[in-house]
Amino acid sequence: MSASARRPDAVQNRTRIVEAARAALAESDHVHLNEIAKRAGVGQGTLYRNFPNREALLAEVYRRDVEELVTAAPALLAEHEPVEALRHWLDRVIDYAEIKHGVLAALEPAAWQDLVAHSHNPIEDALTVLLDAGKAAGSLRTDVDAYGVLQLIAYLGRLDRAAWESRARPLMNVILDGLRRREAPVRETDRWRRAVEAEKGT
Repeated sequence: MSASARRPDAVQNRTRIVEAARAALAESDHVHLNEIAKRAGVGQGTLYRNFPNREALLAEVYRRDVEELVTAAPALLAEHEPVEALRHWLDRVIDYAEIKHGVLAALEPAAWQDLVAHSHNPIEDALTVLLDAGKAAGSLRTDVDAYGVLQLIAYLGRLDRAAWESRARPLMNVILDGLRRREAPVRETDRWRRAVEAEKGT
C-alpha cells in the first residue's frame, strides 16, 4: 500500500486517539495510555507512534481544544447575534476548562505552564472579537475587556470536579448577565417631567 493511501488511516487513527484521551479526561484526571488505546480502537504500537508519551498526547488534546475554541468565535458570530454567539462560546469555554483541568492535573508544572502561556493570547483575541461585536451592536457593556472577563472565568477553576457539573454553567450565566448592557434606570423626577410634557402636548 502506498504512503498516500495509508495517510488517511493514519490521520484518522491520530484523531481517534486524541478524542479518546479527551473523553477520558472528561471523566477523570487519571488517564492511562492502555485505556485510551482501547477506547480509540488502536493498538499500543499505533498510539506510541503518534504520541511517544502521555505528556505529548495530553498536550495535543489541550492544543486542539484551544484551536477549536479560537476558531469558534467568528463562526458563531456568522450564525448568531453577538450576545447569543457569546453565550454559545462561553458554553464551549466550560467544556474547555474541564479538559484543561484534567490536562494540568496530569502534567508536570513546567509542561502545562508552557501550554497555558502559548494559549492565553489566542483565547483573549477570540473573546475580544465577540465582545467588540456586542459593543458595536449596543448589546454588551463598553467598559469591559477580554482580559477582565477571562479573570472572572478563571475563578471557575476553583470548583472541584464534584461541583463542576452543577455549578459551572449557572455561574457562567451570571458572568454573561453582567456583561449585558443595561438601560439607565429612569428616575422618578424624569418620569414626572415626561408625564407633564405629555399632558402639555395633548
